[in-house]
This record gives sequence, structure tokens and C-alpha cells, in this order.
Amino acid sequence: MQKVIIIGRLGADPEVKYLQDGTAVANFTVATSERWKSKSGEKQERTEWHKCSVFGRLAEVCSEYLKKGSLAYFEGKLQTRSWEGNDGIKRYVTEIKVSEMEMLGSRQESRQEVSKDEPDLDQIPF
Repeated sequence: MQKVIIIGRLGADPEVKYLQDGTAVANFTVATSERWKSKSGEKQERTEWHKCSVFGRLAEVCSEYLKKGSLAYFEGKLQTRSWEGNDGIKRYVTEIKVSEMEMLGSRQESRQEVSKDEPDLDQIPF
């Protein structure tokens, strides 16, 4: 079984496109942060960026309600795609194919960019 769960903030508004059959596809990145104290007591932080793809009605919901800075829960599976660039070099991308999403911020947060002085993501219970 393969399952990925992340809680993070969108790096930009979702970008929505439609396939030939009319299926919506939303793409966006989500930042997750890890915070800890070093042995010397200094606060440390590492942020990881995750590429996400969402299909169908959930893609439309994401594009309507999620904006840059929105805090959300995402669940899905990892998928790696490859393609050949115009230069003939094969490229790869691993992304989360999202199957479930839950908005965690307030309605006001989903409509405006969130300030950088937000609470620690590690403190959010789930």
C-alpha cells in the first residue's frame, strides 16, 4: 500500500487546466516545514516543497477555495512521471496525486495571503 499525507500551505494559487474529455486538473505546490532545536539550543527549520496534482471535481474545489498561503490537509499517493525535453534529455518529476483534501485555515485565510507570523504547523492536531 502506498499513502502520502501532508499538511502544509500552498505556494501559489492552483493552476487549473482541462483535458480533452473535460476533466479538470489542478496543479500546485505545498510547503511543509519541520522545526527543531539543535544540540546548542538554536532553532532550526527545514521547508520541503511538494508538487501536487488533483483531478475531477476535487480539482475544481481546490481551484475555487484554495489560494496562495491556504493551510490544508492532503492525502494521496506518490506518482513519478517522465518525459523527454526539447533538448532530448529525459526528465522526471515525482508528485502527490491527491485523492482527499481538507481545508484547515479559516475562510478569511482562504481568501487572502497568510502572514509569515502564523502558528507552528507542528502544533496542529490531526
